[in-house]
Amino acid sequence: MKKHAYVRIRGNVQMAGFQTFIKNIADSFNLSGFAENVEDGSVKVVCEGEEEAIEGLINSVKQNPPSFVSIEKVNVAYEDYRGDYSGFERRGPDVPGEEGEMVALMRSFDKKGEVMIGILSSMNETLSSMDETLKSVKEDTGQMLEKQDDTIAEIRNVSKKIDEGKEEIVTGIRSLREDLRTYMEEKFARIEHEIDAIKAKIGMV
Repeated sequence: MKKHAYVRIRGNVQMAGFQTFIKNIADSFNLSGFAENVEDGSVKVVCEGEEEAIEGLINSVKQNPPSFVSIEKVNVAYEDYRGDYSGFERRGPDVPGEEGEMVALMRSFDKKGEVMIGILSSMNETLSSMDETLKSVKEDTGQMLEKQDDTIAEIRNVSKKIDEGKEEIVTGIRSLREDLRTYMEEKFARIEHEIDAIKAKIGMV
């Protein structure tokens, strides 16, 4: 026969995992309901199902409790079956105050996570900016090197032209000197010839 039962488990029972232990047993006996911690340190179990299954749950809790709990007393009160629950659940945290601490911890993690995300975003932006800067510097450096190469080539070209021009100038000067010497020699020869002719006319020869 199906029953509705209130079970109160007292002792050192509000330890992490005890409600999960109860839920696993309830599921194995096909019971529905819930388990939750009470402020006085006990654990309340409300369950529905076959009376034998409810007794099996109680006996398992009494005879084979997990090693991390110490059970002092188990009270049971039966009522007529109601069919209020479709499954068995664990309500609230395993330890009083755990939920608030967990929520605070999670919120702290969320805030820290937001800060970290902000830092990472900032770092990504900085890295992107640095990457763009490096690309720009690389491009500028490449352009500068190209310009430097062009400048060096132009300087070499100019230097080559200067060298060629120097050779032309030296050659031209040499040629001019030869022409001047020839001209002067011819000029002096004519002058000497004219002087000899004048001497002859005036009877100096």
